[in-house]
Amino acid sequence: MTGLILTPRGLWAFGRRIPCTIGRGGLTGAKREGDGATPRGRYRIACLLYRPDRIARPAPWARPIGPGDIWSDDPRDPGYNRPGRAPSPWSHERLRRADPLYDLVLVTDWNGGDPVPGRGSAIFLHRWRRRGAPTEGCIAMSPVDLRWLAARARPGTPVSVP
Repeated sequence: MTGLILTPRGLWAFGRRIPCTIGRGGLTGAKREGDGATPRGRYRIACLLYRPDRIARPAPWARPIGPGDIWSDDPRDPGYNRPGRAPSPWSHERLRRADPLYDLVLVTDWNGGDPVPGRGSAIFLHRWRRRGAPTEGCIAMSPVDLRWLAARARPGTPVSVP
Protein backbone atom coordinates (compact mmCIF):
# COMPACT_ATOMS: atom_id res chain seq x y z
CA MET A 1 0.00 0.00 0.00
CA THR A 2 1.26 3.47 -0.77
CA GLY A 3 0.59 6.30 1.58
CA LEU A 4 0.99 6.51 5.34
CA ILE A 5 0.93 3.41 7.54
CA LEU A 6 0.97 3.50 11.33
CA THR A 7 3.16 0.70 12.69
CA PRO A 8 4.28 -0.17 16.24
CA ARG A 9 7.62 1.50 15.40
CA GLY A 10 6.22 4.73 13.96
CA LEU A 11 4.52 6.15 10.91
CA TRP A 12 5.82 4.68 7.64
CA ALA A 13 5.65 7.45 5.04
CA PHE A 14 7.22 7.73 1.60
CA GLY A 15 9.98 5.24 2.37
CA ARG A 16 10.80 6.68 5.77
CA ARG A 17 9.86 5.76 9.35
CA ILE A 18 8.72 8.76 11.36
CA PRO A 19 8.64 8.48 15.17
CA CYS A 20 5.17 9.44 16.33
CA THR A 21 2.69 9.30 19.18
CA ILE A 22 -0.98 8.40 19.16
CA GLY A 23 -3.98 8.97 21.41
CA ARG A 24 -3.79 8.47 25.18
CA GLY A 25 -6.55 5.86 24.75
CA GLY A 26 -4.44 3.75 22.37
CA LEU A 27 -5.95 2.37 19.17
CA THR A 28 -9.63 1.55 18.81
CA GLY A 29 -11.97 0.03 16.27
CA ALA A 30 -14.95 1.68 18.00
CA LYS A 31 -14.03 5.38 18.08
CA ARG A 32 -16.25 7.73 20.05
CA GLU A 33 -15.99 11.42 20.81
CA GLY A 34 -13.76 12.19 23.79
CA ASP A 35 -12.27 8.69 24.25
CA GLY A 36 -8.74 9.92 23.48
CA ALA A 37 -8.15 6.98 21.15
CA THR A 38 -6.74 6.93 17.63
CA PRO A 39 -9.22 5.21 15.30
CA ARG A 40 -8.22 2.09 13.40
CA GLY A 41 -9.13 2.15 9.76
CA ARG A 42 -8.27 3.61 6.41
CA TYR A 43 -8.79 7.25 5.77
CA ARG A 44 -7.24 9.93 3.61
CA ILE A 45 -5.56 13.29 3.92
CA ALA A 46 -8.28 15.85 3.22
CA CYS A 47 -6.47 19.17 3.59
CA LEU A 48 -3.41 20.93 4.93
CA LEU A 49 -3.75 23.88 7.32
CA TYR A 50 -1.05 26.26 8.52
CA ARG A 51 -0.53 29.43 10.58
CA PRO A 52 0.62 32.11 8.09
CA ASP A 53 1.65 34.40 10.95
CA ARG A 54 4.14 31.75 12.15
CA ILE A 55 5.31 29.70 9.16
CA ALA A 56 5.57 30.02 5.40
CA ARG A 57 3.02 28.23 3.22
CA PRO A 58 4.26 24.60 3.33
CA ALA A 59 2.68 23.50 0.03
CA PRO A 60 0.64 25.15 -2.73
CA TRP A 61 -2.57 23.41 -1.60
CA ALA A 62 -2.25 24.51 2.07
CA ARG A 63 -4.99 26.70 3.54
CA PRO A 64 -4.27 29.38 6.15
CA ILE A 65 -5.70 29.19 9.67
CA GLY A 66 -7.40 32.45 10.59
CA PRO A 67 -8.05 33.96 14.03
CA GLY A 68 -11.65 32.72 14.26
CA ASP A 69 -11.17 29.25 12.78
CA ILE A 70 -12.51 26.35 14.84
CA TRP A 71 -13.28 22.63 14.47
CA SER A 72 -16.59 21.38 15.88
CA ASP A 73 -16.36 18.45 18.31
CA ASP A 74 -19.95 18.69 19.57
CA PRO A 75 -22.15 15.80 18.34
CA ARG A 76 -25.23 18.08 18.70
CA ASP A 77 -23.78 20.63 16.26
CA PRO A 78 -25.14 20.38 12.69
CA GLY A 79 -21.55 21.25 11.68
CA TYR A 80 -20.05 18.39 13.72
CA ASN A 81 -16.55 17.29 12.65
CA ARG A 82 -16.21 20.20 10.27
CA PRO A 83 -14.34 23.48 10.30
CA GLY A 84 -16.24 26.55 11.37
CA ARG A 85 -15.88 30.07 12.70
CA ALA A 86 -16.04 31.52 16.19
CA PRO A 87 -18.11 32.53 17.96
CA SER A 88 -20.02 29.26 18.14
CA PRO A 89 -22.47 28.04 20.78
CA TRP A 90 -21.21 24.48 20.27
CA SER A 91 -18.17 22.78 21.79
CA HIS A 92 -15.16 23.13 19.51
CA GLU A 93 -11.38 23.32 19.23
CA ARG A 94 -9.72 26.56 18.28
CA LEU A 95 -7.40 25.92 15.36
CA ARG A 96 -5.40 29.09 16.02
CA ARG A 97 -3.84 28.08 19.31
CA ALA A 98 -1.46 29.97 21.60
CA ASP A 99 0.92 26.98 21.53
CA PRO A 100 2.45 25.69 18.26
CA LEU A 101 0.56 22.36 18.22
CA TYR A 102 -1.59 23.32 15.21
CA ASP A 103 0.80 25.61 13.36
CA LEU A 104 0.84 22.90 10.66
CA VAL A 105 -1.93 20.30 10.43
CA LEU A 106 -2.69 17.52 7.98
CA VAL A 107 -6.44 16.97 8.34
CA THR A 108 -7.83 13.48 7.70
CA ASP A 109 -11.29 12.60 6.43
CA TRP A 110 -12.00 10.40 9.49
CA ASN A 111 -15.79 10.39 10.00
CA GLY A 112 -16.05 12.83 7.10
CA GLY A 113 -18.63 13.18 4.37
CA ASP A 114 -21.82 12.91 6.39
CA PRO A 115 -20.31 12.62 9.91
CA VAL A 116 -21.90 10.25 12.40
CA PRO A 117 -22.48 12.29 15.58
CA GLY A 118 -20.30 11.01 18.43
CA ARG A 119 -18.06 8.81 16.25
CA GLY A 120 -15.09 11.13 16.72
CA SER A 121 -13.84 14.33 15.21
CA ALA A 122 -10.63 16.13 14.29
CA ILE A 123 -8.23 13.27 13.61
CA PHE A 124 -5.22 15.31 12.57
CA LEU A 125 -1.53 14.73 11.98
CA HIS A 126 0.20 17.52 13.90
CA ARG A 127 3.33 18.25 15.91
CA TRP A 128 3.75 16.63 19.29
CA ARG A 129 3.90 18.48 22.61
CA ARG A 130 7.11 16.57 23.29
CA ARG A 131 8.48 13.20 22.23
CA GLY A 132 6.34 10.41 23.67
CA ALA A 133 3.48 12.66 24.84
CA PRO A 134 0.11 11.16 23.83
CA THR A 135 -2.57 13.07 21.92
CA GLU A 136 -6.34 13.25 22.23
CA GLY A 137 -6.61 10.78 19.32
CA CYS A 138 -4.48 12.37 16.63
CA ILE A 139 -1.10 11.23 15.31
CA ALA A 140 1.71 13.56 16.38
CA MET A 141 5.37 13.87 15.43
CA SER A 142 8.31 16.26 15.60
CA PRO A 143 7.94 19.60 13.81
CA VAL A 144 10.79 18.69 11.45
CA ASP A 145 9.16 15.37 10.46
CA LEU A 146 5.77 17.05 10.10
CA ARG A 147 7.19 19.65 7.69
CA TRP A 148 8.89 16.86 5.72
CA LEU A 149 5.61 14.92 5.53
CA ALA A 150 3.54 17.99 4.59
CA ALA A 151 5.90 18.67 1.68
CA ARG A 152 5.20 15.18 0.26
CA ALA A 153 1.57 14.40 1.11
CA ARG A 154 -1.26 15.44 -1.17
CA PRO A 155 -5.03 15.51 -0.83
CA GLY A 156 -6.20 11.90 -0.99
CA THR A 157 -2.98 10.39 0.40
CA PRO A 158 -4.12 7.21 2.19
CA VAL A 159 -3.64 6.83 5.94
CA SER A 160 -3.80 3.27 7.29
CA VAL A 161 -4.14 2.59 11.02
CA PRO A 162 -4.28 -1.22 11.39
